[in-house]
Amino acid sequence: MENLNDLDKSLFTPLSAEEKKFEQVVRPSVGYWKDAWRRLKSNKVAIVSLIVVILCIVAAISVPLVSSFTYDANDLTNTNANPGGAHIFGTDALGRDLFVRVMYGARYSLTIGVAAAIINLVIGVFYGGIAGFIGGKVDNVMMRIVDVLYSIPTIIYVILLMAFFTSKDGGSGIGNIIIALSISYWVGMARIVRGDILQLKEQDFVLAAKSLGASKARILVRHLIPNCVSSIIVTMTLLIPEAIFTEAFLSFLGLGINAPLASLGTLCNDAMKAIYVHPYQLFFPAAAICIIILSFNLLGDGLTEALDPKNQR
Repeated sequence: MENLNDLDKSLFTPLSAEEKKFEQVVRPSVGYWKDAWRRLKSNKVAIVSLIVVILCIVAAISVPLVSSFTYDANDLTNTNANPGGAHIFGTDALGRDLFVRVMYGARYSLTIGVAAAIINLVIGVFYGGIAGFIGGKVDNVMMRIVDVLYSIPTIIYVILLMAFFTSKDGGSGIGNIIIALSISYWVGMARIVRGDILQLKEQDFVLAAKSLGASKARILVRHLIPNCVSSIIVTMTLLIPEAIFTEAFLSFLGLGINAPLASLGTLCNDAMKAIYVHPYQLFFPAAAICIIILSFNLLGDGLTEALDPKNQR
């Protein structure tokens, strides 16, 4: 090989200042999550929805703790009071402060929605992950079970389960509602995770893990499922409002939380008795349901765009 010192230096010319500009890094290298957060911040609707969700959670937790009223305190001398004064949202037919009851209802609804979504996440992720990774006859049998469950409207399962719990113990607590929602809502999560696993298990990093002697369980838990996290987060974000709406619907039908506890659906059901005389008693809990569900849905749409690697620029 020719010595570098013997090369003709006239063959090389230094770059000009203008040419050096083209070699500069225009955008710093960032990780996946940092880039996703940058894209999410650029979506004003998603950020506003995130702020509204946080405010709803904080209000549902803190307002009942600092308020001088309780959700079950009756004041028969001040029934059906109009909004204003000490009672911001007014009072109901038993003189109970509607503002505190709405905050309590939001707390129970959010608790049920988040808990049901977490349980559905665990069941759906592992069920779909196992079906997609093993494949073959196991995948065929597992997904046919999912197809059967998916062919029947989910709300029918939930109503039947809630009717069973109601007839068995005389009422429906928060735990029964969470169980009823968790038994049926995992199907969608399982199908999404299974589809992602079918694509990812053919990638080179899975072959490398197998070559290094990694077990199937380790490959699934440590390599495949973490690469599905974007789809899992988006699906979970959309599962929460769906569970909240289902719980509100069940409570409206009388299959929800037992009295004197109240969810947003129970408050709407109670307000129907005097909807033409005191419409505000229906407006506030219904508005709370709409705001919470809309915020979660818009946040889910924003996360769908932010977590999609194809949107990197």
